[in-house]
Amino acid sequence: MSTPPPPKRQWSWRSQAFRGLIYQILAIVGLALALAYLMSNTFANMRARGIQSGFDFFLQPAGFGIGESLFEFDSSQNYLVAYLVGLSNTLRVALVGLVLSTVLGTLIAIGRLSKNTLVKALCSSYVEVTRNIPLLLQLFMWYFAMTELLPPIESPLRPLEGVFFSKNGLQYPMPVWEPGHWGTLLGLCVGVVAWKLWTRRVHQQFEVTGIAKPSFLPGLGLFILCGFIGWLVGGAPSELNIPEITEISVVGGGSVTPEYLTLLVGLTVYTSGYIAEVVRAGIQSVSFGQHEAAVALGLKRTQELRLIQLPQAMRVIIPPLTSQYLNLIKNSSLAVAVGYPDLVSISSTALNQTGRAIECIALVMLIYLSLSLLTSAGMNVYNRRMRIKDR
Repeated sequence: MSTPPPPKRQWSWRSQAFRGLIYQILAIVGLALALAYLMSNTFANMRARGIQSGFDFFLQPAGFGIGESLFEFDSSQNYLVAYLVGLSNTLRVALVGLVLSTVLGTLIAIGRLSKNTLVKALCSSYVEVTRNIPLLLQLFMWYFAMTELLPPIESPLRPLEGVFFSKNGLQYPMPVWEPGHWGTLLGLCVGVVAWKLWTRRVHQQFEVTGIAKPSFLPGLGLFILCGFIGWLVGGAPSELNIPEITEISVVGGGSVTPEYLTLLVGLTVYTSGYIAEVVRAGIQSVSFGQHEAAVALGLKRTQELRLIQLPQAMRVIIPPLTSQYLNLIKNSSLAVAVGYPDLVSISSTALNQTGRAIECIALVMLIYLSLSLLTSAGMNVYNRRMRIKDR
C-alpha cells in the first residue's frame, strides 16, 4: 500500500498557514522596529546629557581588587576579567549549592516519610522553619554565626589535623599539583565508566532474575580503586600544602572565606526545604500498591526507595525540581548582602565607577538568563530520559 504524497504548501492568502506565517513575520518586524526606536531614543537622550554609552569600558583597567577568586586577579586587569571572576564565583557557590541542597532535601523528604515519630517531627520542623523565614534574614543569621560566634583566628577550631575553622573562614590542606596527578584523574574517569557499567549490569540482572544486588557501594568501590591505581601509576604524588597557624593568621593550604560559607550554607538550607517537599510529593504520588509489591518481594526499605519508588517518582519530581534549581541560581545574587564578590557585586562596582548603568545591568541579566536556560535545557534532557517509555 503506497503512502499518500505529502500535502503541498499553498502560498496563497486563502491558506490559513500562509496567513499565520505572514502575521508572525509582521509581528517580529514590528517588535524589532519598536525596540530599535526605543534604543535609538535612549542613546540620543544619553548623548544629549553627556552620558557615555557602549561596552568599550570592558577593556579598561578595573582599578579595584577582588577579595576572593578562583584565580589571581589584579586591579590593573580589565573589567572583562573582573566579570569573569564574578561569574566564576557565582558558579562556584551555585553548583556546590545545587548538589548539597539536592542531597540534603532528599534525606529530609525521606525522613518526613519515616515511621519514627522523632525523625518525622524533626524533618517536618526543618521544612517549616526554612521555608517560612526569608532567605535574606537567614543569610544575616548565618553571617552573624560565622563572624561572631566562631572563635578568633588565634584559637581556631580544629575538627581534623591540619583543618582550621574560625572567624577567618575555613582553612584545609591542599594537594600540590604534580604531573603524576594526571594519572589519578585518568583513573577516576575510568572509575566513572566502570561504575556506570556495573550499575547497568546490576539493573539488567534485576530485570531478568528479579534479584536486587547492591550497585552503589560496589560502584563506589570501583571508582575509588581505579583512582587509586591511577595514583600509583602516576608515581603516587603525595605532597600537601598544609596550613599553619601563626600569631595573627593561618597561612598556606586552601581556604574559603566566611562570606562564601555564609552564602553556601544559607542557599543550601533554604533550598533544601523546598526540594524536600518536592521529593516527598513525588514519592507519595507513587501508587501504594507498589509498596505492597515491594514488601511481597521481600525488599528492604532502601531497596524499595532506590529501585521502585524514586524511579517512578522522578517524572513528578523533575519539573518542580528544575524551578528550585533556577531559584537557587538567581538567589545567589543576594551575595552582595554579605559581601561575597559575585557577579552582581562586581557589576555594581563597575557601574559605580563607569556610570554605564544600562550596559552593566543588561550584561548581568543576559548572564543569568543564559545560566537559567542552560539549567532548564539540561533538566529537560534528563526529564526525557527518565520519563516512562511506551513499549
